[in-house]
Amino acid sequence: MSTNNRTTVAEALAARQSLENIFIQGWIRTKRDSKGFSFLEINDGSCLKNLQVIVDQKVPGYKQVQELGTGASVSVSGRHVESPGKGQNWELQADRVEVLGAADPETYPLQKKRHSDEFLRSIAQLRPRTNKYGAMARIRSELSFAFHHYFHEHGYYYIHSPVLTGLDCEGAGELFRVTCLDPDQYSADPQVMAEDFFGQPAYLTVSGQLTAEVMACSLGKVYTFGPTFRAENSNTPRHAAEFWMIEPEVAFADLGDIIDLAEDLIKSVIAGVRKNRQEDLDLFARFVDKELNRNLDNVLDNEFVRLPYEEAVAVLKEVRGKKKFEYPVDLGTDLQTEHERYLVEEHFQKPVVVYDYPTQIKPFYMRVNERGNTVAAMDVLLPRVGEVVGGSQREERLEVLQERMQDLGMRVEDYSWYLDLRRFGTVPHSGFGLGFERLLMFLTGVHNIRDVLPFPRTPKHLQF
Repeated sequence: MSTNNRTTVAEALAARQSLENIFIQGWIRTKRDSKGFSFLEINDGSCLKNLQVIVDQKVPGYKQVQELGTGASVSVSGRHVESPGKGQNWELQADRVEVLGAADPETYPLQKKRHSDEFLRSIAQLRPRTNKYGAMARIRSELSFAFHHYFHEHGYYYIHSPVLTGLDCEGAGELFRVTCLDPDQYSADPQVMAEDFFGQPAYLTVSGQLTAEVMACSLGKVYTFGPTFRAENSNTPRHAAEFWMIEPEVAFADLGDIIDLAEDLIKSVIAGVRKNRQEDLDLFARFVDKELNRNLDNVLDNEFVRLPYEEAVAVLKEVRGKKKFEYPVDLGTDLQTEHERYLVEEHFQKPVVVYDYPTQIKPFYMRVNERGNTVAAMDVLLPRVGEVVGGSQREERLEVLQERMQDLGMRVEDYSWYLDLRRFGTVPHSGFGLGFERLLMFLTGVHNIRDVLPFPRTPKHLQF
C-alpha cells in the first residue's frame, strides 16, 4: 500500500463527515477478540487518541490479526463510519489488513498499565509510543514552532551559531573538549595541541551568544535556537549535559527592552501551544500536575514583577526566620532555586524578573552599571522551575570591556574579533538565553528534565 494517501488517526477522528474508503497505518495499542471479530485500537503518533478498527473474520488478514499483540504495526483499509460507542465519533470497519511488523507479546516492554518514568527512561527507543511521551514529543514540536513563528513575525533573522568553538562564553570552565588526538597523546602542551585538528583546544559550545552578537551588530535582530553543552557534573532534576537554548540578540536595545521581549515571548509561545495542543496538555494537567492550568493562567494573566536584585535579597532576608532555606542569602551571593521559587510562588505569587545583579557573580560581557558594583543583567523566574531566562545588556564600551576581561584574567587577544564590534561602530545591544527544556518543564508540569528530552545526556548516561 502506498503511503501517499494515508489518512492519519488525527484526521480520521477530527473529520466532520465520513471520509468513505481510507487506509491508516500505525501501531496496535490494544486488541480485543470477540466471536468472529477483533477490535483494534490503533495509534500512529498524530494525536493522543486511538482509532478503533473493527476486523471481522471475512476480512483478508484476519488470521494474522488474531496472532498479533500490543506493539505490532499494521496497515488497514476500510470504511470510515460513525461510531456507535462513546468517546469518539468515528471508527474504521476494515476491508483489508496487512501486518507490517509483529511484536512478541512476551518481550514487548510496553503493556496496558502505567510504567514508571525511571523504567521508561531505560527504553527511550519505545517510550514515545506511550500516551505521556507521545504527547510530550508533540508539545515539544509545537513549542519549537511557536518560537520560530514569534521571531519571524517580529522581524528577527534565524542564524546558525557554531557548535564547535575555541572559547568559553560563560567563563565557568564547564566545557566538553573535542579532539582527534589519541587519548594517550592528549596533552595541554601547545606543541602537542598543534597536531590536533584545529591546532588549538576545541570545545562544544555552551552558548551561541557571542556569535549572535556579531550578527545582531550587522542585521539588527537575530536569534539562535540550537543545542548547547555543559560539562557540569550535576545529577539534579534540572540539569542536563546537552540541552537546547533560544538566544535572541538585539542591536540598539537596552535591558528594559529585552525584559519586555522575554515576557512577551514567553506569553506568546505558551498561548500558542495551548491553542494548538490542548488535548496533549490536558493529559499532563490530569495525571502529572493538577495545578498546571492555574500556573499557565498565572503567567498569561499577570504582568511580570520587575525586582532589583538588592530588593530581592531584602525580601528573602526578611523571611529568613520564618522560612528555612538550605542555602544562605546575602548581598553578593547568587540566588538559588529555592530562593527564586519563594519569590515567585509565595511572596509575589506571579512571575518575577530580577535585575541588576552584583558584578562579581556575572560574566565579563554584561554592561557595568554607573555605580560599578552591579551589571545590567536579568533573570526571569517562573513558578515551580525558577529561572528560565538569563540575559543582559552587553558591554558596548571598549575600554570598560577590556578592563573587565583583564580583571578576570582572560586572554584578551583571543577575543579580538569580539572587541572589533566595539571598535568599529559600537552600539548598545542586549540579549538573553531561554532554556527550552526548562520552559517545557513548566509548560507540562514535568519535574525532571530527563523526561522532556527525548534522549537525555546526564552524568554517566550516554545511551542511544
